[in-house]
Amino acid sequence: MKILALEFSSDLRSAAVHTGLSSPICARENAPRECGPMALIERALGDAQVEREEIDCVTVGLGPGSYTGIRAAIAVAQGWQLAREVRLLGLSSMEVLAEQIHATGMRGRVNLVVDAQRGEVYWAQYLIVTEGCQTVEPLRLAKWDHLRPVTEKGEPLFGPDPAMADRGVRMLTPNAAFLAIVAARRDDRMAPEALEPIYLRIPSFVKAPPSRVIPKN
Repeated sequence: MKILALEFSSDLRSAAVHTGLSSPICARENAPRECGPMALIERALGDAQVEREEIDCVTVGLGPGSYTGIRAAIAVAQGWQLAREVRLLGLSSMEVLAEQIHATGMRGRVNLVVDAQRGEVYWAQYLIVTEGCQTVEPLRLAKWDHLRPVTEKGEPLFGPDPAMADRGVRMLTPNAAFLAIVAARRDDRMAPEALEPIYLRIPSFVKAPPSRVIPKN
């Protein structure tokens, strides 16, 4: 199976092609961007010597992260499925980060954080063992104070936001090559309309009152 993976949830966007015969071929582009999503994808396809028509599965990193970037990746995946009827799969970008940490040889508990604004972070905790990555704390919204116990234990924090370096967060951005590796282990699929960015905050808004009709005297 040939997989196209799109990871646009951070400033460092990447597209990767995985044929299963070797390591995924990845193309990356940092902000500010010189080319659009399709140009980045064409670079990855060209480097992997794979034609568009050969792609069997398109997988997308759903974040949390850049809402605009994730929506762009989803739009590409949905359009691809409409044209070629490929299998679609959306995965948490936190799972991708955990896989990247596992590949470095690090073992033990790690904490993954992404800026959620309003003084909050998206936080997930994984136990990295030789066999793979195990979820300890599922993805949730948290205040920085809630992370104090893990930092006091010396557990490392990783995330894609450079501004968090002063809080001890080690810089790590999701990589489409690892997204493709995770997707290759899965055999499920998603409907195009089911692909949505991961956004845990409950929307809050006030419905506008109906227009008033002022009677004429």
